Amino acid sequence: MKISAFIIFFAIVLTILFFINYYIYWHGLKAIGQNPTIRLIYTIIFVGLASAYFLGRIVERFSNGIMVRFLEWMGAYWLGAMVYFLLIVIAIDLFRLINHYVPLIPAGLRQNLQQLKIAVGIAAIIVVSIVLIIGRWNATHPQIKNLEIDIHKKANAEAISIAFASDIHLGSLVGQRQLKQLVEIIEVKQPDLILFGGDLLDEDLLPVIRRNLGQCLEELRAPLGKFTVTGNHEFIGGVDNAVQYLENHGITVLRDSSIQLSNGIWILGRDDRDGKRFSGGESRQALNELISEVNSKQPLILLDHQPVNLSESIVNGIDLQLSGHTHHGQLWPLNYITSKLFQISRGYKLIEKTHFLVSSGFGTWGPPIRLASRSEIYFIKVNFISD
Repeated sequence: MKISAFIIFFAIVLTILFFINYYIYWHGLKAIGQNPTIRLIYTIIFVGLASAYFLGRIVERFSNGIMVRFLEWMGAYWLGAMVYFLLIVIAIDLFRLINHYVPLIPAGLRQNLQQLKIAVGIAAIIVVSIVLIIGRWNATHPQIKNLEIDIHKKANAEAISIAFASDIHLGSLVGQRQLKQLVEIIEVKQPDLILFGGDLLDEDLLPVIRRNLGQCLEELRAPLGKFTVTGNHEFIGGVDNAVQYLENHGITVLRDSSIQLSNGIWILGRDDRDGKRFSGGESRQALNELISEVNSKQPLILLDHQPVNLSESIVNGIDLQLSGHTHHGQLWPLNYITSKLFQISRGYKLIEKTHFLVSSGFGTWGPPIRLASRSEIYFIKVNFISD
């Protein structure tokens, strides 16, 4: 990733997070009263939580101890908690605004507003804690989804089975446990082909190497092969090193390239559309140029990390496009935003003759929780029908 792009991106993120955290902190400070000792303790705890994730990621460059892991996990959970504390304090401010013009708080409660503030604060902590527990369960208990489609082209097979997962984000927070879970699920199903939709690695390769997660990837077995494409996070962390690591551990990375399987099926993979922005290199190859290198009369399966410009795949005769990236928002209510940004935020849709499948992902990014969806892996049976 270009240094200038990284600095700008990081500065914007930090600025937004600072104002969100200060907004929440300020509300909490008003709720706990004027006791200087309590206010000091509250401030220390809040600053610790708000800075833990970034501090952990920085220290991780030099150490891999328990304290680093504690900081990363505590900070990651805070990122999730922050979203829901923000929603709560916004709701409180809206209620206060309405109450200013139309009194809604009973007279008895107005007599001791400080106690009411403390009660609301405690209730908020309980609610957010429950939300985090549910979100963690959703993230660590993947759904196994099955899909069967027909492609009206001839192949040297009546049907194939495909395991498809996207956005695993192997790194600091998604490690051995979840990756082994994925390997075990795929091992039971014994698919013919394993495909990943990008962001297989998180932006930092160092924790992946330290935990030897590549060894787990090597345990994946499929007679027709294991393929992936680059996602935006591979580019953020340095695409060349990420690709080399995956290739060294048995995953073929398709970068604006294609490969024909032994049964005649073509697998095409595009570089992520944000690659140029993060790496400063050339724009990715146009899909019609990539298609010109294959026999379009045979089945075409496209891996493209971000489900954008779907009409491009339709026009170029793609039979099945597999994508990820959206996480379907990962945290409620962000799924409403991704549903507006993407024609397909998650799930399957047939548009004209092209089958589209967008996975909300197997791993997580940032907060290790899911409230808008559960972790998932797809098993797709593709029937080939010669017209």
